[in-house]
Amino acid sequence: MSSAKGSPSSTASPKTSEEIKQARRRLSVMSDNKLVEGFETAVTLDEPEEVAASASDGGFIVNSYGGYSKKGYAPYNPKKKNQDALIMAEDPKTRSLLFCVMDGHGEDGDKVSQSIKSKFANYLFKHKDFGTDIQAALTEVVARCETEVLRDTTIETDFSGTTFTCAVIRNNHCTLCNIGDSRTSIGYRNKTGGVTAINLTIDHKPDMPAEKARIEAKGGRVFAVEYDDGVDGPARVWLGHMDVPGLAMSRSLGDAVAHSAGVSSEPEFFEYEFNPSREDLILVMASDGLWEFMTDQEVMDLAHSTTEPRFAVDRLISESNERWMREEQVIDDTTVCVAFLGTFQSNAVAAATSPTK
Repeated sequence: MSSAKGSPSSTASPKTSEEIKQARRRLSVMSDNKLVEGFETAVTLDEPEEVAASASDGGFIVNSYGGYSKKGYAPYNPKKKNQDALIMAEDPKTRSLLFCVMDGHGEDGDKVSQSIKSKFANYLFKHKDFGTDIQAALTEVVARCETEVLRDTTIETDFSGTTFTCAVIRNNHCTLCNIGDSRTSIGYRNKTGGVTAINLTIDHKPDMPAEKARIEAKGGRVFAVEYDDGVDGPARVWLGHMDVPGLAMSRSLGDAVAHSAGVSSEPEFFEYEFNPSREDLILVMASDGLWEFMTDQEVMDLAHSTTEPRFAVDRLISESNERWMREEQVIDDTTVCVAFLGTFQSNAVAAATSPTK
């Protein structure tokens, strides 16, 4: 397993606007999913689809959090389902807070992500090592969930899988586990009173030198497809002898064929201590439906302008959906979880959640 200790400032730099435009046409948009109705309207957090908003119990650095998972839109695909999944759960025994986002892809990507969602928190909180060794517990539980998915004959996993990113927050410490290209970022107060964004996890892309080397050592190939407009799409993973599966990430859960070509399900870990010398304000975890056309800084600036996590989630999803339609005329499934940290907007959150106004 990989691990990076301390400050995440040495992680990959956030994408520029031009880089975002070049890395496009995600596989998840092409999967069999259901049309979303009213995609042009703002997200409403009372819809029954994947929604939660909560003031965190005392003891967490998180003062409040909220999340939502929204179906994408593809006019050519009348059977589109939401293949993303979101987990937000608290474990009173260890006083831990769990956030997790998955982004499924392939014919049964929704089944893969939903299968893991249905059991992951329960397995993790009951794991014998969760109270003392979070990384060990996460490693074993992720492997267990993937094994169960691969053994489930009702789920097609040769060409279906999911990303997986999660954070376990305990006291002032955050353990992050990442597989694929969903991402977690944090924003801290800068000297001008605004917010500065840094990514806490690294997106696992096939053209990263270490990832590419592993894939090629297993006999796989890495190359991008040039589209009709002459612009290369993202680098993808292919079998050595056949132009399949074309997976646009170098790590995932499931994806049996891609794994035979060197794609890995090994989690990469990052440890983050909420910084006492500066004021950490906001944590955002999301599928690449958010990050595809928005930089880490743009995301934090928008979240920073809101008074509650649920409003930040609403605005982030609405903005990312608009950008998808403007750039691609389709919308990827988008899942966003936002946590406000320390005392950031705590008065506004407390007023909103108080039984008396």
